[in-house]
This record gives sequence, C-alpha cells and structure tokens, in this order.
Amino acid sequence: MSTQTLPDVDTRPEGTESTDDDAPKVFHYVRKHQIAESAVMGTHVVALCGEVFPVTKQAKPGSPVCPECKRIFDGLPPGGDE
Repeated sequence: MSTQTLPDVDTRPEGTESTDDDAPKVFHYVRKHQIAESAVMGTHVVALCGEVFPVTKQAKPGSPVCPECKRIFDGLPPGGDE
C-alpha cells in the first residue's frame, strides 16, 4: 500500500486574499447572546446591517463601526437586552 500527498489547494473565494493584517475594516453590531456561541462554535451571526459572518475578532474601543449598523442601532428604542 502506498501513500500519496495531495497538493495544496487554495480554497478561498476569489478576491479574499489575506494580508498580514487580517483585522476587519469595520466592526458590526450583533446580538450579545450570539457573540460567545459564534466565537466558540464557529456559527454565523447576522449583523444589524444584514451582513452574515462568524465572529473571529473582538472590537477594541475606538474601532471603526459599520455605518449602516450604527445608523440602525441609533434608531432602536433604549433597553431591549435581547
């Protein structure tokens, strides 16, 4: 029985070449209870603006925020910790 090594195959979609700094350009607003699950399990979350992605980075104070998420968030009534 012989063993062969398969060649490396780049499976990233076109236009998603990584850079040395893979930090997101902007951070999105998502429901709090979804963040930990996504970070641990790799599930996808839906941001207020409709963007769907897995949580991979935590925003730091002063990080750029998605303008559409911010606009929607600012229009929400206060409270509602769901």
